[in-house]
Order: sequence, then structure tokens, then C-alpha cells
Amino acid sequence: MDTRDRLIIALAAQLRAERETRRTFADAVRGGLSREVLTAILEDPVPAITQIDLAAADAAAAASRPSVFRAA
Repeated sequence: MDTRDRLIIALAAQLRAERETRRTFADAVRGGLSREVLTAILEDPVPAITQIDLAAADAAAAASRPSVFRAA
């Protein structure tokens, strides 16, 4: 498995975790859970993926490509 594959797997895992957090939060809001539970969900350390993260991922993938495939 090369660097790009590991990066793709890591980003996919991060995206799944964020989706799960959002789904859990929506369920909590609909279900009327306690303030403590809502606070714990909001303080979840799973960050959102930003444009900066995507640009860094693109740069890492580009750096791992053989020079034959790089744009001139």
C-alpha cells in the first residue's frame, strides 16, 4: 500500500467519523436527550474537513506520484 492509498483510507475514515457524529447529534436533538449528552456530542474531537485539509491531501498525493505523471 503506497502513501496515496493510506491517505485515502485515512480521509475516508475521518469522513465516516464525522458523518457518524452528525447523525448521533441529530438523533440526540430529535430524541430530547439530556444537556450532558448534547454537550458531550458537541465537544467530540472529530474535526470537519476543510479546504485547507483537501489542499494538503492533494499536495501529498501529488508529491508521491512519479515525476512522469506530473503536469509540466
